[in-house]
Amino acid sequence: MKTKNSTNSLLEKGKKIAIIPFLSVVFFMNMASTCSNDDDNNNSSSDPTPVINTVTSGTWRVTYYFDTDSNETSDFAGYNFTFGSSNVLTATNGTNTYTGSWSVTNDDSDDDNPSSDLDFNILFSSPANFADLSDDWDIVSRTATKIELIDVSGGNGGTDYLTFEKN
Repeated sequence: MKTKNSTNSLLEKGKKIAIIPFLSVVFFMNMASTCSNDDDNNNSSSDPTPVINTVTSGTWRVTYYFDTDSNETSDFAGYNFTFGSSNVLTATNGTNTYTGSWSVTNDDSDDDNPSSDLDFNILFSSPANFADLSDDWDIVSRTATKIELIDVSGGNGGTDYLTFEKN
């Protein structure tokens, strides 16, 4: 025969066991509500204007270029890049000058990485090492003096990285 104290003790244990799943749900809902996309530092949004204003100010140099499986930064040593008006991109080292085009556009569904908001588009037709830069890059991060880009190839799955820093 159970006593009143043992019955109360079982009811207390049952309440404790029943409250654990409830507290777990509350905890996870609270944790999920603290997550947001604005916590990262990629500074990209659907408005290309801030990126355009950044790159059209001054000249830039490639400080890192990794093409799928090799560091090819040295191919651009000594070159200054100017992101000019009318989307004209110029790279010059004082001896050689190459002209291409550039733009920053809202991401589209044909992009390799639709999770990014903006595409940083670069197009050079020649020489070959500059043509390698031609792509619709995704912006990883942007400050007033540095822009880090990434491109994941849809064909071979390779990942390219490109970093410009302001001179």
